[in-house]
Amino acid sequence: MRVFLTGGTGFLGGEVARLLTERGDAVRALVRHVDRAPGLQALDCELVQGDLSDEAALVTALRGTQALVHCAFLDEVGVPDSRRAELVDTNVCGTERMLGAALTAGVYKAVHVSTALVLGDTGGRVADESWTRDPAQPWASVRDETRAVAHGRAQDLSARGLPLTIVMPGLLYGPGDPGLFGRLASQLLSGRLNALAFPDLGVTPVHRDDAAAGVLSALDKGALGESYVLAGEPVRLRELVALLAEVADRRAPRFTLPTGLLKALSPVGSVVGPSLGLAPNLAEVIRSCDGATSWVRSDKAARELGWSARPLREGLADLVDRS
Repeated sequence: MRVFLTGGTGFLGGEVARLLTERGDAVRALVRHVDRAPGLQALDCELVQGDLSDEAALVTALRGTQALVHCAFLDEVGVPDSRRAELVDTNVCGTERMLGAALTAGVYKAVHVSTALVLGDTGGRVADESWTRDPAQPWASVRDETRAVAHGRAQDLSARGLPLTIVMPGLLYGPGDPGLFGRLASQLLSGRLNALAFPDLGVTPVHRDDAAAGVLSALDKGALGESYVLAGEPVRLRELVALLAEVADRRAPRFTLPTGLLKALSPVGSVVGPSLGLAPNLAEVIRSCDGATSWVRSDKAARELGWSARPLREGLADLVDRS
């Protein structure tokens, strides 16, 4: 099968590309710069230079492919307000253009990589795909809002006839993780994580490699018009970091950064945030992380796709071994 892939140079998309080529699929990957995609070149992927800005060009790029995996998204929290338009253009407009092009090109199957975060704050409960977010609940970040809107646009295109399956990973982690937990893990493994912010943040981690395998399962077996959560065990951030410290034989952080202190530092977040391992827009980081829970279950993926996540301890051990 010839698969068109977006986001192939990213944390998740790179592993999706590896798994596709490993099983014998031909991958045509959309990249901004061919010379900045050595990983895809090493996998012998066909590279198409371009971006998500031109739907007509995307229709042309899709010719000769049978399937689409749309893995391109911006997943940053705490970005300055000046970058809001960038997230809207990539996460919302880019998704709509890419999936619209797939509908026009007539691919037989498309998979859109969404996120469990589109369900919103689960309020300490464990949600599944049927969870209905309270529409009065404000979005904590531009990232969450734009990815939720993109999820809705994908569902709209599915209703218009696009043969689409959506996957909704939990908190991605693993070697090379560029996100918040990846930075925390790097600090802990190097002995520099002395204080932990937002210890009560509720997350449902999933190893990047397992999520990538779930993308392929959705491509092969996912029902059209359906969404599948891909996630492991719900935990608090303090529990996740403590388990990582135990697995890595490192000292867990001894102190907690008070949220009140972070709020007081918000006006100078562009300076203070990076020094704490956080993004510069501290106000948005606080809204996203202070006591919120994104707890989800993957029963549907297990039942319909035969998918499961490795135990958290095992996944963290792999992160440590490959770091």
